[in-house]
Amino acid sequence: MIQALKRLFSKGSSGIGVEIAPERINIVQLRPSGPGYKLEVYATAEVPEGVIQEGLIADPPELALLLHDTLAEHNIKPKSVATAIPAREGTIRILPVPKDLLENAEEMREYMNQEAGLYLPFPREEADVDYQPLGEFTDEDGIDKVQVLLVATRKEVTDTYLNTFQEAGLKIDVLDLTSFALLRTIRNQLLQLAPEEAVVIADLQFDSTEIAIVVDGIPQFSRTITIGMYQVQTALSQAMNLPPSRNTDMLQGMNIPANPSEISGSGKMGGNNPGTQAMIKILSELADELRRSIDFYVNQSDGLEVSQLMLAGPGAAIGGIDEFFNQRLSLLTTVIDPVENLALQVDEEQLPLLQRPGLGVVLGLAMRET
Repeated sequence: MIQALKRLFSKGSSGIGVEIAPERINIVQLRPSGPGYKLEVYATAEVPEGVIQEGLIADPPELALLLHDTLAEHNIKPKSVATAIPAREGTIRILPVPKDLLENAEEMREYMNQEAGLYLPFPREEADVDYQPLGEFTDEDGIDKVQVLLVATRKEVTDTYLNTFQEAGLKIDVLDLTSFALLRTIRNQLLQLAPEEAVVIADLQFDSTEIAIVVDGIPQFSRTITIGMYQVQTALSQAMNLPPSRNTDMLQGMNIPANPSEISGSGKMGGNNPGTQAMIKILSELADELRRSIDFYVNQSDGLEVSQLMLAGPGAAIGGIDEFFNQRLSLLTTVIDPVENLALQVDEEQLPLLQRPGLGVVLGLAMRET
């Protein structure tokens, strides 16, 4: 048993949130203020190419130095931090467990360790495991049971995070999954939905899109699609004969038409611009993958329907992207604004509007430490 994930579900006492993404690190510190929070610190720094590969830390010394220097530059001196492992590196299952097992912590721990080995894509001895009891129910045989959320990651991954932050002079107080951190920022939105409503959350990141289908606030299905903003940026650069670039910030200032047949309409790139067409091609491929995931989930479910799609991540700041997916998927689509969801006190200069959709994870991490 773990253990790096032992505080996955517990509340932290102090510290800040640190998000490690392939293209940048984000650091946020919050403090409670009235019904919401006040932003005390927001710092960000670009991550050099090669430091993060396929979502994982490939160059721990370089990342440790970047963390140390960024904190020093902004005069941040945390005692502890919360950070997150990419959702793709986590195995998440909801298991029915006999209710009476909860009465004995040691028996429960042993039972969950045994069960974990049945669901992991890697050997049990190579895994860090945590679990959290959810709601109770009675099965068809009249046996009282409880749903338990099981989460596991490879020890190699958790150890790399722990060691990298330690090298930067930081203690990881909470090690989360990015998907859980994002869910934390939209908890109030999810609570407004009916228990039988399924919601798709798509986190449009730098080089991938993380999908989570959530019912009653609990992720039921997850998938990583290897299409992100870098792929959109690359297609745009090639179409416009521009040099390749890892900087996808320019995408956040562009608009795409909701319907490809409207390309000749107005847009910041204008008319039949080949760049517009290139962006739409990649985003259409992403929409097709989203549809496949939704159809797979619905076909495996009993009577549940997907009610809406929520977009998060830096890619959600592309103008018109909500209407684009609305048209392509015939599904109500909204862009998540974590600042609004958390009633966060902040001015536009401190946190520009276009950056806000991409900060759901780091704000969710900071909440764990507030």
